[in-house]
Amino acid sequence: MANKKDYYETLGLKKGASDDEIKKAFRQQAKKYHPDLNPDNPDAETKFKEVNEANEVLSDPQKRQKYDAYGHAGVDSSYGGGSGFGGYSGFGSGFGGGSVNIDLNDIFDNLFGGSGGRSHSSAGGARPGADITLKLDISFMEACKGVSHEVEVNRQEPCDTCKGTGAKPGTSPVTCQKCGGEGRVRVMKRTMFGMAQSVETCDACRGKGKTIETPCPTCSGQGRILKKKKITVNVPAGIDHGQTLCIRGEGHIGIGGGGRGDLNANISVRRDPVFRREGFDILCEVPLTYSQAALGAELDVPTIDGVVKLTVPEGTQPGTVFRLRGKGVQLLKREGRGDEKLTVVVEIPKSLNKQQKELLRQVDEALTVKNFAKREGFFEKLRKWTS
Repeated sequence: MANKKDYYETLGLKKGASDDEIKKAFRQQAKKYHPDLNPDNPDAETKFKEVNEANEVLSDPQKRQKYDAYGHAGVDSSYGGGSGFGGYSGFGSGFGGGSVNIDLNDIFDNLFGGSGGRSHSSAGGARPGADITLKLDISFMEACKGVSHEVEVNRQEPCDTCKGTGAKPGTSPVTCQKCGGEGRVRVMKRTMFGMAQSVETCDACRGKGKTIETPCPTCSGQGRILKKKKITVNVPAGIDHGQTLCIRGEGHIGIGGGGRGDLNANISVRRDPVFRREGFDILCEVPLTYSQAALGAELDVPTIDGVVKLTVPEGTQPGTVFRLRGKGVQLLKREGRGDEKLTVVVEIPKSLNKQQKELLRQVDEALTVKNFAKREGFFEKLRKWTS
């Protein structure tokens, strides 16, 4: 008992953790060490039992109170020669002296979604393949219009030599003698309720129900090997930077007849020198000269569909926004498009020569405060303020 690990430490918690923290920690640790998810880790089953035991105590308010007060002695009937704490040794006989059937896998299924979960394994050892995640770099225009990209991945594929069986050609997997092909075995263990029977993954076949006496020399009995595969990823118009595109069934092949995982493409959109994006709208700045803003002009402006004409009325002020309806980004997987917003930027001329400066002074002298709405209002307010 002295060597038994602290339950809080087992779940990665500190004493005083909340019920929600205990529940969350148990889910994480149970998924991390569940034998079906760790077929190549011989210690996973032991750690999973420790995690399950810690949760049974800490998730029960009464058990947790006794554990906090007396440690393992408060909750383990085997402590002190089997007498238990507070007379709890009587629980075993309370059930007629027999064993209690507890299927840890069923408990796990109820917690994590049952057979509908992607990580679930059947008794026959079938497990779905893992997902593949990659970064897909595309241009701004490709994100707006859509594009098809061919990517190359290293993917688990059925072994060509053994056709996925894992056995050397000419031989076949045989039924596991320990579990009789079920992939699970029943074991007895002592609990505070007496002797309990639990159903666990068979450690001989690791849940597959079959063992391989003569492994395939190519895949070493795994039934899968890594191969380079080219996959076409169809990126839809309207996708944005940071979004993930899921291509179903293009991940690693599963084990024992399990289906493929998915391919997840994390989209990275390169910056464009002219356009910016705001949702499904496109933003663009339009530089105007002093005279174009004052006199008006007809300009060629860029859109993602090409150049269009824009009529700028006389007296256009800096910061004015012109909206081009339907010239934005295609809405993702639905009808319609956003708009393009053109913001006017009036550029003040620099490096003027003597003649240019003189002409500007003449124009300025010819203008009055009536030609400038903001100046007129400003000086009118200033006059009232100083009077």
